[in-house]
Amino acid sequence: MRFGLQLWSQSTDWPTFRDAAVLAEASDWDSVWTWDHLLAIFGPWEQPVLEGWSTMAALGPITGRVRLGLMVGANTFRNPGLTAKLATTLDHVSGGRAVLGIGGAWFEREHEAFGIDFGASPGARLDWLDESVMVLRRLLDGERFSHQGPAYTFHDALCEPRPIQGHLPILVGGVGRRKTLRTVAERADAWNMSGTLDEARAALVTLEGHAADVGRDLASLEKTISFPVVIDDDAGEARRRMDVLMGANGITSMGPGPHLAGSPAEVARAIRPYRDLGFGTVIVRMAAPYDPQTIERIPEVAELLQP
Repeated sequence: MRFGLQLWSQSTDWPTFRDAAVLAEASDWDSVWTWDHLLAIFGPWEQPVLEGWSTMAALGPITGRVRLGLMVGANTFRNPGLTAKLATTLDHVSGGRAVLGIGGAWFEREHEAFGIDFGASPGARLDWLDESVMVLRRLLDGERFSHQGPAYTFHDALCEPRPIQGHLPILVGGVGRRKTLRTVAERADAWNMSGTLDEARAALVTLEGHAADVGRDLASLEKTISFPVVIDDDAGEARRRMDVLMGANGITSMGPGPHLAGSPAEVARAIRPYRDLGFGTVIVRMAAPYDPQTIERIPEVAELLQP
């Protein structure tokens, strides 16, 4: 299995974030991610938060192996032409390690604060997302084209230079049954969700139905699942350290799905049923000020999850 580290970009500073990402690479993680938010999304929204794309670009030259991306980018923030250029630039400054993570966006407060169009409904935003992912694929693949769509208009558009990767992957996040998972099935290279085992099973059933409709072999889709994780041989100490991380952000929960706190064996035991469903990548959600022991010990969990 692959492991990716999603470092929360709220209530932190650049040196702390940078050092955690560098430690992740030294500890054999496969990828490093952060949010795409303009305001803090857990606890008081006034907490400081770093901007996502520039943070990832700063990691490019100081890492050499881990994939880098947003988990996930807010489609509403940017025209897809700009997003394609950002992803391409990240690919160049990282030597070909960018992943374009994207989703429909959900946090209305940051749209209100900065005057960004939030759309009339979640359905409208997901329609924008589907059109955007289609356009992004064409731009990243080097196509020169014009497009007149419901949300986006392009006239003789071209994204040069091309990404270093021959096929820069697009990851779509979300579990919307009717629209998001249809976009995943038809257009995405990777997918991320969070939730319980039953919720993961239900999402996969829906995804398989969409894949059958569009003729997609889901073996070609990287399936990723996200959990908060803290590792310690003493489960009580692991839970205490998770509480410390949450307390630093003014919260008592790090979002949906199981919170995994315990020894490497206990964490691996909780992840194994998701692996058996076909999830090949685990994204660890980690609040600042981060947990060095967990970062350093994730290879022990990975080893226990090998076939």
